[in-house]
Amino acid sequence: MKWFDDGVLRFAVGVEDTFIPQTRPGERALDEYDLMQHYRFWKDDLDYCAEAGAEQVRWGIPWYRVNPEPGTWDWSWLDRVIDHFDETGLDLVADLVHYGTPLWLEREFVNPDYPKRVADYAAAVAERYRGRIKHYTPLNEPLLNIMYCGEFGQWPPYRTGDTGFVEVLRGVSRGLVTTQSAIASVDPAADFVHVEASFRFSGDLDAHQETHEHLKHRAYLVQDLVMGRVDPAHPLVPYLERNGFSDDDLNWARENTAQPDVIGVNYYPQHSTEVFEAGAELGGGPNDLRPREDAGTDGLKDVLTSFAARYGKPVYLTETSYTGTVEQRISWMEASVAAVHDLRAAGVDVIGYTWWCITDMVEWSYRPGAGDAMDYRLRMGLWSLEEDADGVLHRVKTPVADSFRRLAGSEAS
Repeated sequence: MKWFDDGVLRFAVGVEDTFIPQTRPGERALDEYDLMQHYRFWKDDLDYCAEAGAEQVRWGIPWYRVNPEPGTWDWSWLDRVIDHFDETGLDLVADLVHYGTPLWLEREFVNPDYPKRVADYAAAVAERYRGRIKHYTPLNEPLLNIMYCGEFGQWPPYRTGDTGFVEVLRGVSRGLVTTQSAIASVDPAADFVHVEASFRFSGDLDAHQETHEHLKHRAYLVQDLVMGRVDPAHPLVPYLERNGFSDDDLNWARENTAQPDVIGVNYYPQHSTEVFEAGAELGGGPNDLRPREDAGTDGLKDVLTSFAARYGKPVYLTETSYTGTVEQRISWMEASVAAVHDLRAAGVDVIGYTWWCITDMVEWSYRPGAGDAMDYRLRMGLWSLEEDADGVLHRVKTPVADSFRRLAGSEAS
């Protein structure tokens, strides 16, 4: 029996692990481990995960540091981290790619060699830590990754529009498949948690019917593609073909698949539901966001149920939290855990709950900004980040951590 078939609801926490090391004028490197001083306090952070009562931890490997040059590997720091995972007994769900690529990989996700390069990296990790890393996420939130890199032009390779979206989609989806295949060939016992952001839409949908219809299908596009579900009848095939996806691309995707063991769904009540307004410009990019609606637990239940029904796999709430006061965070935690229990009681196969993240994090707007990292702090952690006069980020436990431990403990009992 697989771990996700035992009927237990697992409680997890995440460590924010966005890595965009490339820079250009007006932009700074975005390495959350550096900004949150996790490279310095990693052991403490993992100990806090255990103290909070988490059974599993979503934690990412900084590919650009582990693989600083083609064919060159530096395992020195990662070895220590994996050793500590073993010591604490925390069950690692490893993000292999969390948005970024190494500095030496020109054109990043649209480099023709990207699928091979990321597979080589995945195989090297799986070989070194065979049997110690048991669960892999090949690439976190692929749709959001493609949007930022291929549609909005915010992250490298800075493509824009529909053709850019499809170009990056080709590389990301193929890379996800080659990554999973490479790991499975090295460590057949490993399993795979595919993690996708959730996108919901409300408001005057009739006023923007065509756009809404497209985005509704696009929310599942990457998972459909890597699971071999984009056949000629798929509603987005005409869009893909208009924007550069060839018959060979479609055939490759149907013949080369990555089947997940678990579908991870990320849901943030303050951000996951976009509002369409009649008469308003559509917007949608990071510099022109559509309004957001806090859909609360109704939205959470909707996305978990939708992914479970579409793919017939166990679903895992792999990220949720609330940016706000301690009281607001605790309120959302209690409500969202209760919603997960409701779904399980109704027969939806929800196997896990993840609070993101263990500490506060730095908002992505730091990258094009000019302020200090703590000017962009998001208050969403179980431990807060408090900067002293020397610039050291102290981890200060909040009552949110106690609430998480209580909820996780009640499930264990």
